[in-house]
Amino acid sequence: MMNSERIIVGMGVTGLSCARYFRSRAMSFSIADSRENPAGLKEFLHEFPEQTPVTGAFALDQFVNAQELIVSPGISVKTPAIQAAAKSGVKISGDIDVFSREAKAPIVAVTGSNGKSTVVSLLGEMARTAGITVAVGGNLDGAKARPALDLLGDENCELYILELSSFQLETTPTLGAKAVAILNISEDHMDRYDSIESYSAAKHRIFNNCETAVVNRNEETSQLPACFDVAVQSIGLDEPATSQWGLRSELGADYVAFGSTNLMRCSDIKIPGKHNLVNALTALALGDAVGIPRASMVQTLTRFPGLPHRCQWVRNVNGVDYFDDSKGTNVGASVTAINSVGELIEGRVVLIAGGQDKDSDFAVMRPVLERFVALVVLIGRDALKLADAFKGATDTIFAETMVEAVKVAANRTRPGDAVLLSPACASFDMFRNFSHRGEMFCAAVQELS
Repeated sequence: MMNSERIIVGMGVTGLSCARYFRSRAMSFSIADSRENPAGLKEFLHEFPEQTPVTGAFALDQFVNAQELIVSPGISVKTPAIQAAAKSGVKISGDIDVFSREAKAPIVAVTGSNGKSTVVSLLGEMARTAGITVAVGGNLDGAKARPALDLLGDENCELYILELSSFQLETTPTLGAKAVAILNISEDHMDRYDSIESYSAAKHRIFNNCETAVVNRNEETSQLPACFDVAVQSIGLDEPATSQWGLRSELGADYVAFGSTNLMRCSDIKIPGKHNLVNALTALALGDAVGIPRASMVQTLTRFPGLPHRCQWVRNVNGVDYFDDSKGTNVGASVTAINSVGELIEGRVVLIAGGQDKDSDFAVMRPVLERFVALVVLIGRDALKLADAFKGATDTIFAETMVEAVKVAANRTRPGDAVLLSPACASFDMFRNFSHRGEMFCAAVQELS
């Protein structure tokens, strides 16, 4: 049985960052993981040889005597042992809650089902262009990703920019950010939440005690619930009113604008697609709220290339463009990607989709499939479920591997078409993660002749 003031629950990247944080401040802790052989065990024992982690199924008596459980985002707070501890008066928190207690610089936080990594990374580049010492991290993916608590090591930091998941917000009662945004909410993680309403409620915790909320007036799920009383900055793809962000047309050109002031031509923004116009406007509004000069932000938008595996152009082969949107792990992301590519090209889209379903409603994709998609090449564990949902909206065909899927897609295209990998599913049935899936797609495309 553990007797510790605080117990870190989960030995992944977040758990290790919590352990490093507590050790750096000479704060005692224990760590537990429900897996017998967690992926991070070897690394943890190397860094913390004095610790004896508790592995295997959580037992109630592990947690009820603690003062605080720091729960990793991959572990549901509805886990029986965690629920029992909460009922016994144990504080349940997470790494973002711990971070918010110590952060001395202003915090910008972004959540949403899709687009948050782009907005956070773009805003970080805007701050750097302005000469601001910034730390970017949280739920970001990729080799340069940094857990939130790792960001506290730079005492000269002037601004923190965090990407936050609903899982992290579940254990964050009061973030107290200077500026926040919910980009959108679509069905995702329905294997963890009872309903879209409970998923949305977790996202809405980002508004707790914030100063300014950036909302998309064209997106219902981005709105600030009536129970929150904070300043609002409004963005949208329509013409802005005074003190709003939006798009204006003048002399045949479309401009990003604040009120009646044109800031830059939309065509000068390097990242393509209507969804990236929303991302750009959101970053501008968030940056404005924390004092990043507009000239620096506009300059960044002319050169920011976007992020890997997010509707990223790969190659043109025989007149066909190939796009990697492996980050499209849910229905909403894939709908956006199909729309963006479909509106960009002259021909039709061949979509590669499928993988590990997260209890999603794939029928939502039918309208965009009917409009833009000539064929869906289905891969992965739940390919049959997608085929059933798409029946009558477009043609479908199955492939066993990514290499086969790319070859099938290439054989069913003509010049002017595009092949888009946007799976609408998780990747873990066939790949290490979505990045690995995208890398395999790109490698297969490079082999085409």
